[in-house]
Amino acid sequence: MRHSDAKRLLVSIHDVGPMFESEVDRLADRLAGHLGGLRLAMLVVPDHWHQAPLSRAPAFRAKLRGWADAGVEMFVHGWSHRDDSRHAGAVAGFKARHMTAGEGEFLGLDAAEAARRMREGRALVEDAIGRPAAGFIAPAWLYGEGAHAALAETGFALAEDHMRVWRPSDGATLARGPVVTWASRSRGRILSSLFFAALARQGLKPLSTLRVAVHPGDTRIPALLDSIDRTMRSALAARQAGRYADLLT
Repeated sequence: MRHSDAKRLLVSIHDVGPMFESEVDRLADRLAGHLGGLRLAMLVVPDHWHQAPLSRAPAFRAKLRGWADAGVEMFVHGWSHRDDSRHAGAVAGFKARHMTAGEGEFLGLDAAEAARRMREGRALVEDAIGRPAAGFIAPAWLYGEGAHAALAETGFALAEDHMRVWRPSDGATLARGPVVTWASRSRGRILSSLFFAALARQGLKPLSTLRVAVHPGDTRIPALLDSIDRTMRSALAARQAGRYADLLT
């Protein structure tokens, strides 16, 4: 198989910040064991729920720079990860209530506010890591019209939602297919995510690019960690660990 023909695995850790430092450490170590190193992405939250500002965490900023120096791709993951918007319309209201636990920060923002948070988040993350951010990924993968408009003007190289990765400069889709991820906030969501991951290990094999995303809450549920391990072993049997930046070349 030529390298250009190889199927790709993209792995990411969400909600990276001082609020979940120990959980992120555990996930990074676990995934690195599968990947043979830190061949993964981290999604950095500048001030998680307005309770964990990166600007006041010099030790964690130094840790982020060390990870970036080791090759970890760093994405800006919203600003606070908290949805404070009042949603107009049935579709947005449904997504805000049922697709996330009040964390779809960019679902209801207008373009100006979305762009402000994107730019300020980018400046903070890039100051910490000492290089350009890899892209922007909205909390809970939820974007409203304002967020999409802001992405087109803020210059991020990449963006991602549940079903695709795209280039905001021209809207070109770079990878398609659902993200394999896990939910830990209720028994029902745990069971459904375990079920989907088991299906995905077989059903998503035809995809040229498979995306796997983990969250700090996964570390509290042994069944989820076991499912993550199974999914990683299955994926790496037929794929090479890649980088999101590979999609741009």
